[in-house]
Amino acid sequence: MSSTTVTESASKRPSLVRRVASACALAAVGVGVAASAATASAATANVAPPPSGYSFTTVNDNADPTFNQLLGINARGTIVGYFGSGTPASVHPNKGYELSSPYGQADYRNENFPGSQQTQVVGINGHGTTVGFWVDANGDNFGFVTWHGQFTSVSNPHSNATPKFDQLLGVNDHDVAVGFYNDTQGNSHGYTYDIQTGQIRGVHVPGASSVVATGINNAGWISGFATINGVTEGFVSHGYHVSLLEVNKSSNTQILGINNHFRIVGSYLDSQGNTHGFVKAPHHSAVTVDDPNAAGTTVINGINDNGSIVGFYADAAGNTDGLLALHS
Repeated sequence: MSSTTVTESASKRPSLVRRVASACALAAVGVGVAASAATASAATANVAPPPSGYSFTTVNDNADPTFNQLLGINARGTIVGYFGSGTPASVHPNKGYELSSPYGQADYRNENFPGSQQTQVVGINGHGTTVGFWVDANGDNFGFVTWHGQFTSVSNPHSNATPKFDQLLGVNDHDVAVGFYNDTQGNSHGYTYDIQTGQIRGVHVPGASSVVATGINNAGWISGFATINGVTEGFVSHGYHVSLLEVNKSSNTQILGINNHFRIVGSYLDSQGNTHGFVKAPHHSAVTVDDPNAAGTTVINGINDNGSIVGFYADAAGNTDGLLALHS
């Protein structure tokens, strides 16, 4: 990885961002789209031809088949995410879960921070440690870790927005998590959190007014996105080395996950306002990956070492559906 800016032309189209912005927004700043699963079963295979060499499956929790987002997946194939749009929070709150293979309705396990009004589970490592964020009755956001079966709330000491906005979005096998907090001006600041020691370190991108850290691999490389001169660019960093990415010259590219083979995933926005998912391998251009059932929005939020990807898409009925894709 170099410290130069790389502009990729991913021949296909745009994409959106990730959540990070609201009590129901998620980690990494993608926006919660209105997606859902128009399926009665928990997992339904699509019949449309898969783009970009992927085989797609729609995966939704029947607790709310109109709104599901799959946000992380580990090498064992365990998926984390949530159901419920959060709009309004009193009626459709975000509720977190873990999902194991073969991804049927009986394979969901609820995971919600004790006493929370809303919870999103965003990242999972190979040992089953999970991270995400929870929301209290006042609308304050706090990061959390579930380690050895115990929940721990995490808040950066510099987090001073009102309401508070602090989220953890990814974690590696060394139990180092990444996330961000917002300041009083609404700018985001990325950081790492060592689960075992509690040590917090900042994640910085030169010239950026806002930084969100979304993922970290076992070598310590961090993915995320940053706002530089009004443009949102994806980044991958390690120490003082920072590489920037604009997919298809988009004004809004977000890298939302990274695996141990340095493959990255995320989303980008096209000139028509559509959001597209992408996958990028080292030394290759980004490849657009859109769910065949998507109606203008696909977000790829996580990738494991086997190349399996998860995310979500908006369908023609206005629902937000969970997305699982295996490379064929």
